[in-house]
This record gives sequence, structure tokens and C-alpha cells, in this order.
Amino acid sequence: MDMTTEDELAALTAAFLDAVSFEPGERPDYAAIRGLFLAQGLLIKNTGEPEIATVDEFIAPRQALVDSGALTEFEERELAYFNEVFGNVAHRMSTYSKRGVQGGVGFDARGVISTQFVFTPNGWRMSAMAWDDERPGLVLPDRYEP
Repeated sequence: MDMTTEDELAALTAAFLDAVSFEPGERPDYAAIRGLFLAQGLLIKNTGEPEIATVDEFIAPRQALVDSGALTEFEERELAYFNEVFGNVAHRMSTYSKRGVQGGVGFDARGVISTQFVFTPNGWRMSAMAWDDERPGLVLPDRYEP
């Protein structure tokens, strides 16, 4: 059975979340992220001053935290989403939750990820991902609630 575009976008999103998530005693599969993005893909953490990174620039500091033992667990889950697709371009707005332990201190948050996809000769790939977390004065609108 062929996957629909919606299925493919969901699979890419799930693969990204699986790659960054890991339980205590495990290691994340950050290298898997490279196959999900275009070579020129960008990841943008915009919870304050924008932190714009290539895939390798995104992986490096996170891998260093894991390698040093500072980040001992992390889980990110998609709670809700909606897709927009037109021809060879697509967009997915995802509500997410994340939790982890860094430096022995637990943390958790929710927010929204905006992911852009393009269809290539090798199938759908992520071209850009940008996210922001809830904080005082910024809460998820009702339409983003799961």
C-alpha cells in the first residue's frame, strides 16, 4: 500500500522526534536527522533570540550534552497537528510536549513547531523547522490544543 503525503509527513515528523528522544541509559540517534532534512535544511529555536542552525550545527551541542553526561534523558512528543499541502511543498504545524533531565534537573515544556517540507527525487524531506515554547504571556491557542 502506498503512503499518502499526509502519511509521509507524519512519518518524517515521528522519525525526527524518535531521533531526539531517549530514556536514561540510552543514547539519541541524532545522526538519523541528517536523512530527514535537505542538505541545506535549517532548524530554528526561537524561544528568545533566534538560534538558527544547520542540521550539523543543531546536532553538535546536543550530542556534546549527551556525551558529557549532562543530558541524561529527553522525550519530545507530537500532541496535535495540521498539514497544508500544495504540489511539492507542505507545512505542518505541530503542538508538542518535551521533558528531560539536564544537569540532574528535570524540565518540561509545550510549544509549537512549524515544519516545512519539499518533495524531492528522493521523496519528501524537511527543509526548515522552527519552534517556540509556552512561557508566561505566551500560551497555546485553543486551536492548537490536542
